[in-house]
Amino acid sequence: MRRLRLALAALVVGALVLAGCTGTSERRLTVFAAASLTKVFTAFGDQFESDHPGVTVAFTFDGSSGLVDQLRGGAKADVFASADEANMTKAVDAGRTAGEPEVFARNVLTLVVPPGNPGEVTGLDDSLNGRKLVVCAAQVPCGAATSALAEKLGVRLKPVSEESKVTDALGKVTAGEADAGIVYVTDAAGAGDAVESIEIPGADQVVNNYPIVQVEGAPEPQLAADFIALVRSEQGRTVLTGAGFRTP
Repeated sequence: MRRLRLALAALVVGALVLAGCTGTSERRLTVFAAASLTKVFTAFGDQFESDHPGVTVAFTFDGSSGLVDQLRGGAKADVFASADEANMTKAVDAGRTAGEPEVFARNVLTLVVPPGNPGEVTGLDDSLNGRKLVVCAAQVPCGAATSALAEKLGVRLKPVSEESKVTDALGKVTAGEADAGIVYVTDAAGAGDAVESIEIPGADQVVNNYPIVQVEGAPEPQLAADFIALVRSEQGRTVLTGAGFRTP
């Protein structure tokens, strides 16, 4: 009986040790990324987890300005990818970055309408009169780019709403709540048949650069470096261009 008790005790101790080892082997990489990167970064996350057994990639996708606000407020993250350099500069100035941000992708704007274009919109012109146009708010990269493009083209836009992230602007169009929206070409491509795209002449004059950087005080600095390396690798560039992004 004594031997049986000793054997059972050994089994319990072994199980506890094994559970402890399993727990410590689980690691979490936290990535803050612009909303327009949702699909492509989710794909990167799947690949990264496959290449790093025991690692979970947790994403927070939002407007870049909102992500910077979270970082300024002390939010913990390992990687930050912005949809423009202006918001990345804010993160740098706040002392929330480690190392030099590196541009890994570029994006431009396009006009999207629901399938069949029921509002008969032809571009950033008089066809928008009386139509519901949605854009991004000025503080987020797609909104700042929209304002800059409108100024360059000498066009005055009258949106019915300004969204906090580009995916919300796209969502208004796909839901039939707007006749047109100004989003990135990558978002339009990712929406597939849910929208139709109308090229904006002169859109190439306003290009958004996407920088990525490790966050200061990253809980997983080596994993952060590995993830950034994946994004900037030849494989990463292939994924990005396949999604409609331009690469340096």
